[in-house]
Amino acid sequence: MTKIFKLSLTKGGIVFRMVFHLLLLSLLLCGLFASEVVSSTVRLVQVVDQLQNPWALDFLPGSEALVTEKPGRLQRVNLETGEKVQIQAVPEVHAVGQGGLLDVLVHPDFRKNQTVFLTYAAPDSSSAGASTTLISARLEGDQLTRQKILFQANPPVPGGHHFGSRIRIGEDGMLYVSVGERGRMNEAQDPMNYLGTVVRLHQNGQIPDDNPFMNNGKGRKEIYSYGHRNPQGMALDPKSGKIWVHEHGPQGGDEINILKAGANYGWPKTTYGEQYGGGRIGIGSTAPGIEAPLMHWTPSIAPSGMSFYQGEIFPNWKGDLLVGSLKFRMLVRVDLEGSEVQGQEVVFQDRIGRIRDVRVNRKGKVYLVNDEYPGGIFRLDPSN
Repeated sequence: MTKIFKLSLTKGGIVFRMVFHLLLLSLLLCGLFASEVVSSTVRLVQVVDQLQNPWALDFLPGSEALVTEKPGRLQRVNLETGEKVQIQAVPEVHAVGQGGLLDVLVHPDFRKNQTVFLTYAAPDSSSAGASTTLISARLEGDQLTRQKILFQANPPVPGGHHFGSRIRIGEDGMLYVSVGERGRMNEAQDPMNYLGTVVRLHQNGQIPDDNPFMNNGKGRKEIYSYGHRNPQGMALDPKSGKIWVHEHGPQGGDEINILKAGANYGWPKTTYGEQYGGGRIGIGSTAPGIEAPLMHWTPSIAPSGMSFYQGEIFPNWKGDLLVGSLKFRMLVRVDLEGSEVQGQEVVFQDRIGRIRDVRVNRKGKVYLVNDEYPGGIFRLDPSN
């Protein structure tokens, strides 16, 4: 705790009284709320610190949020004071390589149902592998209860590569969950397995009757789209109601796509990227029957986290996409006119490390998660 010394004049002299205050603890000792102007329009303010490889953030009612830490911890954080409380009864995770505790989504009706959704790499003791897994749970006090596995990308795969994973609720009320191809790139072209897909489910885990492979026997019934590599950004376009996804390319070829039912997004048959160290992948950048990306980054920026901006704090950003970059440690604004890309701007770079998640709350405040140890949560304020 911060020690604040109050001076009281008494007959016996000066008496030192130590007052303990959480907010000033953060301010004086941890550097919390230290701010830095990083561009002509933006000031960065750190609001939470001392997190271990934080991965994702979503907002609870009021001033609190849930943040995942990849080694397997879920924290309830206060975005005003920086206070942290560790949530208990989190599932065991496969914290190897890119695996661990991944995305978190707070149900829109949380005040009524206390429901949260989590994705993580679930270990399998019999195979020494792991699989991207989605659960629902109730957050009661500081504990997860009534946990239910809604989806698991079985069979488990050994190693620590390409789990995805992001969760969003679509305009249709369905859960959309991205699954990486686990480094088995050719599997992404086979919708008879879950690798390299986006799955679509009812919130109770049931499969919607109108899923594209529900009745035709050409793919797993949960699958909505396939041909993805490692999708780590997902956002709902508030204007069109469509789900946008970005994914990591290999050496080049990071993509942003708009999801369509049953669509093939090409990996590894088509890509703008190449093998690490050089060398062609697939048959080229486009092909008949394969959805071309809305935009791509070559060289790769390693995108992670993505949100549409609809607030009033940064009016010039309205309707645009905000995307984090792991590789170049930057925040990118993608300038949109409807679903057409007009250009992009680097909002700032090399200030807070690898940006893992980008979230915007209902008040239009932008929060960033940096994937570092120690990591933290940062808010964007206008520079003036």
